[in-house]
Amino acid sequence: MEIKKNSKLPNFWYTKLMPKVFRKKILLVLTAAVLFGGGFAGGWLAKEKLAGKQKSSPSEPHLAFLDEVYQTISQNYWEKISDQQLGQLFLAASQKVSGSSLGQTETNENLDKEKLFQKLKEILKSIPEEKKSDFVAQISDLVLANLAPAGRSRLYTQKEEKALSENVNNVTSEDFYQILEVPKEASSEAIARAYRQKSAVLEKEAEKSPTAAAELKKVKKAYQTLADSASRQLYNQAGIEPTLEYQLLTSDILHLHLKKISPTSLEELKRVTEKFDKEGGPTTLIFDLRDNIGGSLDILPYLLGPFIGPDSEAFRLYHQGERQAFRSQTGWLPSLVRYKKVVILINGNTQSSAEAMAAALKKYNVGVLLGTPTRGWGTVEKVFPLSQQQDKNNKYSIFLVHSLVLADDGQPIEGRGVTPTIDIRSADWKKQLQAYFNYPEIISKLDQLVQLD
Repeated sequence: MEIKKNSKLPNFWYTKLMPKVFRKKILLVLTAAVLFGGGFAGGWLAKEKLAGKQKSSPSEPHLAFLDEVYQTISQNYWEKISDQQLGQLFLAASQKVSGSSLGQTETNENLDKEKLFQKLKEILKSIPEEKKSDFVAQISDLVLANLAPAGRSRLYTQKEEKALSENVNNVTSEDFYQILEVPKEASSEAIARAYRQKSAVLEKEAEKSPTAAAELKKVKKAYQTLADSASRQLYNQAGIEPTLEYQLLTSDILHLHLKKISPTSLEELKRVTEKFDKEGGPTTLIFDLRDNIGGSLDILPYLLGPFIGPDSEAFRLYHQGERQAFRSQTGWLPSLVRYKKVVILINGNTQSSAEAMAAALKKYNVGVLLGTPTRGWGTVEKVFPLSQQQDKNNKYSIFLVHSLVLADDGQPIEGRGVTPTIDIRSADWKKQLQAYFNYPEIISKLDQLVQLD
């Protein structure tokens, strides 16, 4: 069997759900604590089948490792996969890694699991003992990489699993104190003063110099992190940077740019919007999901509640022929209710759980979805620890595509993306937007923003 991308996605039935109007009344304030598990979908969200050992697991450690990898894929992969298909993948991978035709089988041969492991045992006999651990790890990684979507599932080392966790939790290596050139114990006044001085110089240069523009962006991010006492505390304790950047474009237009979805995003949304929830504050919101790389899908039922209300269907997942709905776990956020005109920005770099969020906001008519189609990266990955380790000093886990996320039309986001209500590639997109908002100022500001995309 040739190692290549797996079969096409299954056919999904089409459902058109009646959109709900974005409600303006407050029902309840955020109260739920966010649960977070390993990988991009953990905790309560990924109700995976246990990847327990079979009664007759091989006693030899290398075969036992392959056996657990096999079972984990078979029981937890998003698509139902037969023993024949999975066995062919394992054999093709072992032959490719070993460069041998040992254990070769015809595609139409009935390859059950017992026969597969007899062939794998035969192949392992030809591998020097000191190379068997690496050999088995390479086979496992190659099998995972060739599951559809290709390259999305992999065998992870402890280092890679840690890096993944830090990425999802938005841990940064940037030194914001150094960027602002202030000591760690600097007062709020000293931080604000340093920001004003540095930004005043960089703003003059930014229009002509891309380097100065990039530096100004870093300075703004450092200031927003350290100026807020709660985000500064998170940064000092765990190196966590905010996921939400904000700017008051005019006295009436607030721009919120959510860069990633992490366990802190919900509290950030509450904290930032409360800053502007006052008499004479803005009533127009630009909620920016452009370039959002996603994050933990576990957060979405909490993060979507402030926009779509409590106990509303937030998204659906597809796993081995079954569809499961997940509902919002929080309710309306008082500081968001004030916004009468809402535009949600998306682009080709909006991906993963950010696409699921965009689809939900579109479904409930929270605002006008503006931009270009999203990336179409609609899978839910989960980390599965392995108990059958070959070497106690080199432990592995499986990063596996567990489910597909369905869009607002009931179809998978994977490979399709989420389409905007108004596509900015249309020559008349401003005219289309004017039909929603006869508000020249917001159209002007959006024009400036999309020019930078």
